[in-house]
Amino acid sequence: MTKNRTSMADIAMHAGVSTATVSRVFNGVGQVSEDTRRRVLTAIDELGYDRPAAERTPSTPTIGVIVPELTNPIFASFAHHLQEEISRAGGICLIRSQTPGATSEFDHLSSLIEHRVNGLIFVSGRHADLLADLAPYHDVIARDIPFVTINGARPEVPAPDFSTGDALGIRAAVTHLHELGHTRIALLTGRTHIVPALRKAEAFTQVMGELIGDHFPIIEETFYTYEAAAAHTHALLERGATAIITGSDLQALGAIRTITSLGLSVPGDISVIGFDDSFLMGHLDPALTTIHQPVPSIVSSAVRSLFEALHTPDYVPTHADYVFSPDLIVRGSTGHAH
Repeated sequence: MTKNRTSMADIAMHAGVSTATVSRVFNGVGQVSEDTRRRVLTAIDELGYDRPAAERTPSTPTIGVIVPELTNPIFASFAHHLQEEISRAGGICLIRSQTPGATSEFDHLSSLIEHRVNGLIFVSGRHADLLADLAPYHDVIARDIPFVTINGARPEVPAPDFSTGDALGIRAAVTHLHELGHTRIALLTGRTHIVPALRKAEAFTQVMGELIGDHFPIIEETFYTYEAAAAHTHALLERGATAIITGSDLQALGAIRTITSLGLSVPGDISVIGFDDSFLMGHLDPALTTIHQPVPSIVSSAVRSLFEALHTPDYVPTHADYVFSPDLIVRGSTGHAH
């Protein structure tokens, strides 16, 4: 980093400290609390500056993080919390996001391996795809690079996975709608060759059978995007759905767009539930009822597990599933059936 006035001021503002404090961290002189030093280092990482030379010792682990994309708020949230936790653990975080039709997960993986990362974190990656080639993950293991996965456990991947309890979330959503008198409930979710979407669909079928006696409920598979959900909502309404549970908040927004464009109201005519509880969902009109992913808890556990592996001589990778309970956040987009 060029230690000019602008750079110091940017870092100070981002970290919420004085430029003098930033200077003390860079020069390694004066009294700075550990918490403040971490905040400054996190700000340096997030703004893309180089850390002070004293902070880049050979023992400082570099962690590669690959996320699907950052336009979906939930993945931006995962990236943000991973950046914080890795920095707090004393590491340097290298975040890579995929570009549809261009840079793939395995392109990024090759690049991170070339950068000699010490560990890897895959968020909702190919490890979650039942149709994916898992050979690259086994190549990572052969290179003795520890890694963990988030939201997409497959037993064939010998690494710990940290996931939101999709089935628990769907059960809570269906129960809520059932209590409001809904019986024609539809699930709008992702492609079921992706593990979280499959878990949602299986749980939905089971709970609808238990509570309502509907053993062949309405399930529509599509992409986790606003546009795809908007297009597929027409079919759900034509089949008489009075409530729609979606696989992501973006899908919920797409569904609401179609519902309102047809002159119907949410929740007056159709109730809608999202999944993620991403940024600003509580500030919509109506505010979105959604299933909250416990991102900080997932990230904290995943990073702790990875750093334990980094510090364990002769670490042997094994598969494990760690499931985190989501919460149904009831807001204004769900109401009684009419």
